[in-house]
Amino acid sequence: MGDLVIRPLEARDREDWARLWTGYLQFYETSVAPEVYDSTFARLLGDDPRDFNCFVAELDGKLVGLTHYLFHRHAWRIEEVCYLQDLYADPAVRGTGVGRALIEAVYAAADAHGAPAVYWLTQEFNSTARQLYDRIGKVSPFIRYNRK
Repeated sequence: MGDLVIRPLEARDREDWARLWTGYLQFYETSVAPEVYDSTFARLLGDDPRDFNCFVAELDGKLVGLTHYLFHRHAWRIEEVCYLQDLYADPAVRGTGVGRALIEAVYAAADAHGAPAVYWLTQEFNSTARQLYDRIGKVSPFIRYNRK
């Protein structure tokens, strides 16, 4: 593997970010309207502390991964916690450490923010990613429900 750089998202990344996020959404068999891409990208670059943040993985000058994460209050803690919502590595680089590097960047951001907890969700069938998650995270006993 060449030079892997994990860095915050920049305005010049719009096209590659959209390509990666589309891949992520397609993996989970969903899509969003073009205006959601515009809104999400603007929020990721904004300065509202309630909005999501984004790290991208750059390999030899090409974006190959992304993660979106958010700090929020939690009723059971004084400190904020960190929710890692989206994590995606281009299929060509899976198994090379890109996903781990992105998660570790979120861990470091959470530490710097004073957020002792980082959590994320995945679907049960996501066995490839779960191999990584089982090494760097702890499975929660919680079951998620959505509004009908």
